[in-house]
Amino acid sequence: MPRILCIDYGLKRTGIAVTDPMQIIATGLTTVETNKLTVFLKDYCAKEEVELFLVGEPRGLDDQDTHASEPVRKFIAWLKRHFPKTKIETIDERYTSKMASRAMIEMGMKKKDRQRKGAIDEIAATMMLQEWMERRGS
Repeated sequence: MPRILCIDYGLKRTGIAVTDPMQIIATGLTTVETNKLTVFLKDYCAKEEVELFLVGEPRGLDDQDTHASEPVRKFIAWLKRHFPKTKIETIDERYTSKMASRAMIEMGMKKKDRQRKGAIDEIAATMMLQEWMERRGS
């Protein structure tokens, strides 16, 4: 069975989470510098079959676009051009970074580990993927 890849797109860093091949477990995969993301995705998809890209959609508290909305739309357009056979869905990413920070504290991560650039992005992507899986009944 192919995997589902969740992308927490950021202007500097992008967190990535993935399901196992049976699509039962969501796991943080990595954090990639956004300027290296396209190469990473092409390499990853050459090695692993991906059925769906799940992309975090930045929305404000008032459900309006944020400063990050347009770059995410451009990234989704890039995905459509380069992976035309792979489905793409968006998921609301509001609060995921705050929830990821809180989860890191609750897991007992040391402050030094919590400050690692990208840890929050990867955990946020994992949380979005887990939420999506729970909603669809996985």
